[in-house]
Amino acid sequence: MNVRPDQLAGILNRQLHPLYLISGDEPLQVMESSDAVRAACRQQDYSEREVFDVDTSFDWQLLRDEANSLSLFSSRRILELRIPSAKPGREGGQALKDYAANPPEDTVLLITTGKLDAAQKKTAWFKALDQVGVVMQCWPVGADRLPAWIKQRFQSKGMQASREVVDYVCQRVEGNLLAAAQEIDKLHLLVGPGAVDLDSVRDAVADSSRFSVFELADSALAGDQARVIRILHGLRAEGVEPVLVTWALAKEVRLLAAVSANRASADYALKQAGVWQNRMALFKSCLARHTAASFNHCLQRCARIDGITKGQQTGNVWDELQTLGYQLAGSR
Repeated sequence: MNVRPDQLAGILNRQLHPLYLISGDEPLQVMESSDAVRAACRQQDYSEREVFDVDTSFDWQLLRDEANSLSLFSSRRILELRIPSAKPGREGGQALKDYAANPPEDTVLLITTGKLDAAQKKTAWFKALDQVGVVMQCWPVGADRLPAWIKQRFQSKGMQASREVVDYVCQRVEGNLLAAAQEIDKLHLLVGPGAVDLDSVRDAVADSSRFSVFELADSALAGDQARVIRILHGLRAEGVEPVLVTWALAKEVRLLAAVSANRASADYALKQAGVWQNRMALFKSCLARHTAASFNHCLQRCARIDGITKGQQTGNVWDELQTLGYQLAGSR
């Protein structure tokens, strides 16, 4: 039975199946879905747990032996197979088919794998598992569905986030659900449950006395040179790696250089580049202050900073970052 991640909770509430196959390259969904299966098993007294990490040298006879053996304490148990490659091989495929043909009683098999390709979904072992148990594939959440996912995540914490707050988080996580979950957890600690608006989030971040590389980029785009320097001093004092600061500034510079060279209107080019609506004004402000040539000059400085961080060029990386940030926040 093939299901979506949002359907798993309802299925677990109705009944436990003899096996679950959870695959995908979205680590948060795989992790939380696996945790949900374990929690459902514990509620029904599955107290024993055996974990097998599968690599090229794994002995599949271990799975057969576990399937044929009785529980040591005559209790219910969970067997876990972790297959990062999602390729059990010929022997593993046969072992999985054999298991699905005769799953042992009082045992739940939980299999987690990497992303399955189309060819693997046509294999006999995959079809055998699909017929007996629950198969779930965790796909990355696209930009169109990310705001709804983040809003639901806030609600699960008892927080009602405004549209501006949802967009704020979307901009900073760039589709990384694990980073989004961590950001929401942090805001829950700082702000607490209830209604959450952008001002309260900004106040909470300010109260924590921690500057972020994203605030640095926004300040540079807005043309606030004094704040750029202040944030850079804060980041350096906190021990933030220069490579992270370089990344935050360089990705905006590359986008600005591309948009500046585009003959289309700024609004159209920025929208095509994936810029969120509430950040349009920041980018347009920076575009108005600079020319394509000055953005290219900033790109050259980014390359120099990259060379310094890699030891290929000499110089003080923080001095160079300060110059880059000041230059980007200024005008041509």
